[in-house]
Amino acid sequence: MDYSLTTRLLAEFLGTAILLILGNGSVAAVSLKGSKEFHAGWIVIVIGYACGVMFPCLMFGGISGSHINPAMTIGQAVNGMFPWSEVLPYIIAQLLGALVGQLIVVLCYLPYYKQTDDADAVFGTFSTNDAANNKFNYFFNEFVGTLVLVLCALCSLSLPWGKANLAAGAITVGLVCGALVAALGGPTGPALNPARDLMPRLLHQVLPLPHKGSSRWGESWIPVVAPICGAIVGVALFKLFI
Repeated sequence: MDYSLTTRLLAEFLGTAILLILGNGSVAAVSLKGSKEFHAGWIVIVIGYACGVMFPCLMFGGISGSHINPAMTIGQAVNGMFPWSEVLPYIIAQLLGALVGQLIVVLCYLPYYKQTDDADAVFGTFSTNDAANNKFNYFFNEFVGTLVLVLCALCSLSLPWGKANLAAGAITVGLVCGALVAALGGPTGPALNPARDLMPRLLHQVLPLPHKGSSRWGESWIPVVAPICGAIVGVALFKLFI
């Protein structure tokens, strides 16, 4: 069934919002003082992001493709798998979805933001940074992670077994995302998605939260540019080998 562009954009908006609510919401749950999940551990975040990708894929994969990631949209367009005329509308929908999703997280956890005086913990519920403050490592981690995510997603959803059972493909994509958060979470988080990092960072800048610290704009280009580059290469490898 062919869906109108408006319907597909709504799917991208909602899917990206759900990604942020489940993913960054999990980070807030384990990072903010007073939360019942405070210090529950990284596995909670892994599960949150796995479900944050899996559920939108299950809900909207058959409607919009469930890109929920500007890097995926641009990577496919560069490699001739997505029309350029729809790139900007998709990205706008994804950015707005990320903004709304992060705002919902903040509203849900506002009392706990007020209790938390650790600026790094507060920032981590919004955006990413490299634990070693090494920009090369930051870029490389985001590049490789997004390349693997995009390649695995395309294989899972485009090969015969995935086309025959979209639910199985979507579940696989969610598990891959969770595995990447577990495997590459140590250095940067990771973002693997420009919208997931940029729009929360913007909110971090403008919201009057106590003890929030710097929004780290000097390195903000990395989780935008690196995932896009990684996605372009990931899609190219999919086309070349598969």
